[in-house]
Amino acid sequence: MNRNTKTLSTARLSAAVAFGLQGFMLAVLLTQLPQFKENLGFSDSLVATTVVGVSVVAGVGSVIAEQLAKATSSRTTLRIGLLVIAIGAASIALTTSTPAFLAAFALYGIGLGIVDASANMQAVSIQHAFGRVILSSFHAAWSIGAIAGAGFVAVFSALELSVMTSVLIAAALVAAICAWIGPRLLRTGHERSALTTPVPLAVPLRPFLALGIAMMLFYAIDFGVGTYSPLYLKEVLLSDAGTAALAMGAYQVTALISRLTGDYWVRRFGEIAVVRVGAAISVIGLLVAVLAQAPAVAIAGFFIVGLGAPVIAPLSFSAAGRLAPPEQTDAVIARINLFNYAGTVIAGGVIGGIAALSDLRIGFVVPLLFAVVLFLLAPAFSPRKVASDAPTESASTGA
Repeated sequence: MNRNTKTLSTARLSAAVAFGLQGFMLAVLLTQLPQFKENLGFSDSLVATTVVGVSVVAGVGSVIAEQLAKATSSRTTLRIGLLVIAIGAASIALTTSTPAFLAAFALYGIGLGIVDASANMQAVSIQHAFGRVILSSFHAAWSIGAIAGAGFVAVFSALELSVMTSVLIAAALVAAICAWIGPRLLRTGHERSALTTPVPLAVPLRPFLALGIAMMLFYAIDFGVGTYSPLYLKEVLLSDAGTAALAMGAYQVTALISRLTGDYWVRRFGEIAVVRVGAAISVIGLLVAVLAQAPAVAIAGFFIVGLGAPVIAPLSFSAAGRLAPPEQTDAVIARINLFNYAGTVIAGGVIGGIAALSDLRIGFVVPLLFAVVLFLLAPAFSPRKVASDAPTESASTGA
């Protein structure tokens, strides 16, 4: 694909900013859930239900993204998604009752799914245009945005400004930056074909499911560590709240490192080797955390997990993008993205359920086993590209 280098670089930067905006807005909302809980007077169980529920609704958003991308383009779909999360966040900030809060969060969740799918559609297309592996850098931008979002909330909290003010300003920032980057996103080569009669999506079923399962397992690990590691330190290892928060912080810092360096390792050693090493590192880290008898040891374990697991997600999207001809790449990315939310729901239900029956030490055995399965699934990350006229087993759901 021959493109002007400057235009392509601008598109890459714009898509990276879109990833960052998604991470930023999500961090702003999730870090302020306790404040919303206090303001609206709902229970801890409703907080947990909201977090898991967003993943379910985001799955709907991913399906919507596929249809929008077919009717328009991934560029237009991403702009719509960013505006929806901005509107959803502003609606959350202005709610005065629990039902209104849940409805606003559902709207935000739909936007989250649209952005998640369409941002990765853009990233895969840009990677194909560059002709080299760069997908991890986009996911690193998401991590940077999430860190910025947490810092944004900390600053507003220190200034003693209301949660409504901080969320409204964050939503305005997302909308304004979206307006700036929108025209600079990649105009994909198959946009014109969106108006023609669509061809049913068909990809090799086994490679598609293997990649989907790998993505699901990663996001289950990611959600488990991000959500339950502070509780593990506090409830099982009896640390104070400040120390408990370091567990998630340690994971997020090394997750950023792994994503910033992931493209280099893939270019040097290949996808299969990187997945195997990443999964093995995750197994070691989770084993350290599960066996830990002191908070510092558990924090070290979660630190190690961040060095391995987070590179799995961009590699899943990258490999999935090679399963179909260019004009169907967006649809494949939207569908593989659904496994993202399945992983979150599974982690919330399984780890939380085991913790309720025993404790989180046993609960963290689940992501440990998931990491072992990821190691075994490594060969799925180097699929052969499907020729447009090659016989396939359909992974279609009625496209």
